[in-house]
Amino acid sequence: QLQASGGGLVQAGGSLRLSCSSSSGRTFNNYAMGWFRQAPGKEREFVAAINWSGGSTYYADAVKGRFTISGDNAKNTVYLQMNSLKPEDTAVYYCAADSYGVLSKESASKRDEYDYWGQGTLVTVSS
Repeated sequence: QLQASGGGLVQAGGSLRLSCSSSSGRTFNNYAMGWFRQAPGKEREFVAAINWSGGSTYYADAVKGRFTISGDNAKNTVYLQMNSLKPEDTAVYYCAADSYGVLSKESASKRDEYDYWGQGTLVTVSS
């Protein structure tokens, strides 16, 4: 089980950091992790992903340069640092884990690649 947290209400231009941890004690050392988001009335879309081993990261074009995904082995937690937030970033953000452990640029954005999903945390960006 994954648990996402850190969402909230922020003004445009502001920052938030989302966290994703395991509520079951599962460790992420051999996993690849991703963040997706779903805005009202829209499909869930890829945001960012990281290969825990090796550290390769991938980003959607819409967030590149503003968002940073990272992992902390000691805390078994994945983060999504979101800067320069825009109203169009408003969505429920979900973290996900891929037990295969290695994502490519092509596979990172595919929801079917991920085996485990968190419950989501709401991010609202006001203009």
